[in-house]
Amino acid sequence: MLQSPLQEIKQRYRVVGNSDELNRALDIAVQVARTNLSVLIVGESGVGKEIIPRIIHDNSVRKHQNYFAINCGSIPEGTIDSELFGHEKGAFTGAVAEREGYFGAANNGTLFLDEVGELPLATQARLLRVLETGEYIRVGSSEVRKTNVRIVAATNVNLQNAISEGRFREDLYFRLATIPIKMPPLRNRGQDIELLFRKFANDIAEEYNIAPIRLTDDGKALLMSYRWPGNIRQLKNVVEQLSIISPERMITAEMLRKCDISDDNEAGTGLILAGKKTDFTHSYENERDMLFHVLSSLGKEVKEIKAMLSMSQPSVIQSYSSQDVVPAEEVTLLDDAVLIDKNSIEKALKHNKGNRSKAAKELGISERTMYRRLKEYGLA
Repeated sequence: MLQSPLQEIKQRYRVVGNSDELNRALDIAVQVARTNLSVLIVGESGVGKEIIPRIIHDNSVRKHQNYFAINCGSIPEGTIDSELFGHEKGAFTGAVAEREGYFGAANNGTLFLDEVGELPLATQARLLRVLETGEYIRVGSSEVRKTNVRIVAATNVNLQNAISEGRFREDLYFRLATIPIKMPPLRNRGQDIELLFRKFANDIAEEYNIAPIRLTDDGKALLMSYRWPGNIRQLKNVVEQLSIISPERMITAEMLRKCDISDDNEAGTGLILAGKKTDFTHSYENERDMLFHVLSSLGKEVKEIKAMLSMSQPSVIQSYSSQDVVPAEEVTLLDDAVLIDKNSIEKALKHNKGNRSKAAKELGISERTMYRRLKEYGLA
């Protein structure tokens, strides 16, 4: 029986699953491989985005040329331009020889830019020029070079939000996203979760010559209801952990819970904040919301502290903005609350040759308070 082209792709690249979203992503990858169009792969971390550029390259006319995969988020900002575009000898400290860069080395081939949303704005401008003209300039050089590179990019960042926040160029986004491909999160792939569990269990059993683990009915139910914030990568880690440390080969829901797989449909790796568990989805918008929540909580605590102090000394401690003018009588009350001992007053008077005004200024109190303290200590 002849296999369909999609099944051949799955078998060749060891892709497991039959969900509609997954099949759609693979189908687009095969179709776009015959072209030179730029592709942007979007999806959460751990969903397997890295398989798409390999499929595109291997099924294109460039398949016999170089293929490079670069994680843009792992390269320091100070060296990213040198890594991508190359540099001349002596272009910067440590540049003891010239470097070709990936755009030169990948000429006529394919360049996969993972985590493209992490690129600095200056590098984004250089990348846009390559996409539009095929031209680039090495760091420290003025010579324009040409390259014929197929760009496939991927990101787990919401680039629309990044554009609105000024962290990503809109023109670059449209150049990269000529053909967008969305990889679905594991929680949306239904029965694929169980199929992947079996695959990973069989792989590790074969590698270590042990019996593969299997799921009980309650284990399957928990596996399907969990939201998998780490996606396929997290599932693989769980299977590997259970395969090695569990003496039982039938995995129950209770055993899964010990691996931080929860029943409440929340991510076990979330952040506990103000009594609630917060899941990270690699969105700057979520991080910003969390920061606002922290600041809001802090503001409430400050107000509570002010209220407590106001209850203890209602006539002394008031709340004023930086533009408010504190009434003179309250300045006096605040000064009165400051304890100035007799010895300090005597020293200040001696230092200022008996000038009460200057002595009061040195002590940080008003002249009226100075007069009261002099009377109290019998120095008037």
